[in-house]
Amino acid sequence: MQLTDTQQAILAMIAERLEAEGMPPSQTEIARALGFKGVRAAQYHLEALEAAGAIERIPGRARGIRVLHAPQPAQATMSFAAANDESALRLPVLGRVAAGAPIGADADHHDYVVLDRVFFSPSPDYLLKVKGDSMRDEGIFDGDLIGVHRTRDARSGQIVVARIDEEITVKLLKIGRDSIRLLPRNPDYSPIDVRPGQDFAIEGLYCGLVRPNR
Repeated sequence: MQLTDTQQAILAMIAERLEAEGMPPSQTEIARALGFKGVRAAQYHLEALEAAGAIERIPGRARGIRVLHAPQPAQATMSFAAANDESALRLPVLGRVAAGAPIGADADHHDYVVLDRVFFSPSPDYLLKVKGDSMRDEGIFDGDLIGVHRTRDARSGQIVVARIDEEITVKLLKIGRDSIRLLPRNPDYSPIDVRPGQDFAIEGLYCGLVRPNR
């Protein structure tokens, strides 16, 4: 059975997490990493991978997944779309974004990448390269390219790209009655509290990622 590009990407994500942490990603992490709107899509692709003999799911275990066949090297981490494909997105890569401590927001290059829009929801306006591992538990790792939908509006609980005093970071937004916090998804990092009078703005919403070949 031929795997789709999305299934190859999920298989690669499972293999990487098993090798790095000894534990596969959850369906929620897969859905967020691939830009699905819900976990049902992740479950569908896991069922397809199992039917194809690429993985084995162990009954009774929440993350009981074993990789039976390694992902194809050519498609293990990133799937490009043809430039003339109707589903293709031509996205600029603008600088880097920190998933650890905030770093300078200046764009260090202006490359373009053509990708299948299946990776993202909503449709992104550009890509940013992640530095650091503070969003590790959301399936966002150092070197990933995250899609960003440009907007100034965001709800509490969404993953955002935010500017703080002209520094850029990606974090989980938490809005309280009298406070705004940017939460990491790695217990090794501390939350960022936005102080009164601080120059703060939402630059966009995280809407999926791709993982370049390493």
